[in-house]
Amino acid sequence: MKKIFYVLLLIIGFQAAQAQEVPLLDRSLFFGNPEISGGKLSPDGKWISFLKEYEGIMNIWVKRTDEPFEKARPLTDSKRPLNGYFWAEDGKYILYVKDKNGDENMNIFAVDPIAKAAKGVPESRNLTPLNEITAQIYMVSKKDPDLLMIGLNNRDKAWHDLYSLKISTGALKKIFENTDRITTYNFDWDEKLRVLAKTDSKGTTQFLYKDGDKLTPIYETMVTEEAYIPSWNEDNSKFYLVTNKGDLDKSTLFLMDPKTKQTTKVESDPKGKVDFGRLLVDRNTRKIISTSYTGDKTENYWKDKTWESNYKFLQSKFPGREVDFSSSTNDYSKFLISVWGDKYASEAYFFDAKTKELIFQYTPRAELKKVEKYLAAMTPITYKSSDGLEIPAYLTLPVGSAGKNVPVVVLVHGGPKGPRDMWGYNSTVQFLANRGYAVLQPNFRASGGYGKKFQNGGDLQWGKLMQDDITWGVKYLIDQGVADKNKVVIMGGSYGGYATLAGMAFTPDLYAAGVDIVGPSNLFTLLDSVPPYWESIRAYLYGMVGDPKTEEGKKLMHEASPLFSVDKINKPLLIIQGANDPRVKQAEADQIVIALRNKGKKVNYILADDEGHGFRKPVNSMAMYAETEKFLAEVIGGRYQKEMPENVAKRLKEMTVDIKTVTYQPSEKVKTKEVSP
Repeated sequence: MKKIFYVLLLIIGFQAAQAQEVPLLDRSLFFGNPEISGGKLSPDGKWISFLKEYEGIMNIWVKRTDEPFEKARPLTDSKRPLNGYFWAEDGKYILYVKDKNGDENMNIFAVDPIAKAAKGVPESRNLTPLNEITAQIYMVSKKDPDLLMIGLNNRDKAWHDLYSLKISTGALKKIFENTDRITTYNFDWDEKLRVLAKTDSKGTTQFLYKDGDKLTPIYETMVTEEAYIPSWNEDNSKFYLVTNKGDLDKSTLFLMDPKTKQTTKVESDPKGKVDFGRLLVDRNTRKIISTSYTGDKTENYWKDKTWESNYKFLQSKFPGREVDFSSSTNDYSKFLISVWGDKYASEAYFFDAKTKELIFQYTPRAELKKVEKYLAAMTPITYKSSDGLEIPAYLTLPVGSAGKNVPVVVLVHGGPKGPRDMWGYNSTVQFLANRGYAVLQPNFRASGGYGKKFQNGGDLQWGKLMQDDITWGVKYLIDQGVADKNKVVIMGGSYGGYATLAGMAFTPDLYAAGVDIVGPSNLFTLLDSVPPYWESIRAYLYGMVGDPKTEEGKKLMHEASPLFSVDKINKPLLIIQGANDPRVKQAEADQIVIALRNKGKKVNYILADDEGHGFRKPVNSMAMYAETEKFLAEVIGGRYQKEMPENVAKRLKEMTVDIKTVTYQPSEKVKTKEVSP
């Protein structure tokens, strides 16, 4: 630990020695639309698709590989940022997924990439034109490029039936009616449905082997364990299984024979520190290309010499940077690669694996690239929590800072189970560092990747040991002389928003203020309002926060809900919410705002009528961060950009809520439960 801080001090000293004046970087560099992003090669390598602004929103564009980007044509005119897109296997279609204003009710769309439009863009077809459904894609066929296997919850909102979908016509055919709590459908290389997973009301998951119409249980995990199938072996006789069942703490890669139920260990983290990461398998040979594990950074273990050689060649061309194979042709002869780092604006290159030709394509944030010398380094650190548990984290110090007595923003990630903060470029972190704040990103217990014990250590510890993991990080920075103890703010989204409210309520003297983004305030109403298709994880949720059907569970949830400790909150709060959020409903924000208002506490409220669980439209993001940086400057004295474009100022005004007008009426479902302080 001392060694880490010695290295930090050397970095700080070097930065200070440069005595450079760090300019205030425009927030649009961080949160405005990138110029180009999300590039993908067509399966034959003749085309490049990418995302670029069209009428203010990032949409899909396409061009021939040998054409300049100025020759590209727009393919979509979505008024909402897409949730992902990909090429069909034969390149005849580009498929994409999107919802309506953040409600997470997903539909699948298709567009012809070579179709011409007399005006505007070619017509897109909604392949799943159903309201209030969440389409899921289970398999993209390689044998029949016109085929997808998808899940639809139109018959039962809680469970997805399996359908085949013909892309060219939109024809849907039901393959399997889900009347038995099936959560996953898995296909082998021959595209046969081989394994299904079902989850019971206790959270126990069974893998069912499909032989004809017969389903046989072959593997089982408890609610506190995990298992999934990332791929199959070369002859389809066995599947790869990633699991942490039983005595295993770190998830491990196995091969499993579904007929004999025999498992054979393939690999776990060679360093024994983290869970199994990623399995990359060659779609043509079906052999493993690489495995990877993410600790402080991600490490790749190459099994294919050609891929390893290409990777090392690219590394030699970009020393000090990270390199990812972000897209490829079906035969892996050509790639789009991404070159990036913690304090570098990323770049995209075309790479011919046969000739080793490397051609620059685009920089997503070209204007940021011009000023990247003012971006700050992200350093992995560790510290001990209240019970001695070692907490991994990242610390980013402002460029030019002496690293002493600095105002700090604790940025808490969402989840909480599964997700974690990772090393690399982070727009929010860099934005805050540029404003003069040190940023602490703690991977508290319940964060994913550090083993089963660490992840399950957060169960029933919301507002308790999980919060201690964050609190003790602040204490550590204060003890090290990094943080100004009077200028620490806690901020985060989703669970990070909850941790913000919990920090303000349960450790009110530690923080000068809080910024809660789509965070739950009342665990009773949170659980009562989860989407129907989350029914399969209800036991999992109860395991995290408590079972509201039991007296013990109610007690835990009451104690952990910041709403019921609103009297203790004595510092300013900024609440940010999307009106269409299906996970953390607007009621979570309304309740805490009303409670604070009624107690005479200081609270600001931002509500976007066209967003869900987090802000995705650039104008909304820039308005939100404009308000956030002003708020932070007022309470802990950092810098902030006063001016903003007219459309951002207008949107901020529209989203700013007069707290006197906020009302909350509990639904009939929750009226009998504890929903107010």
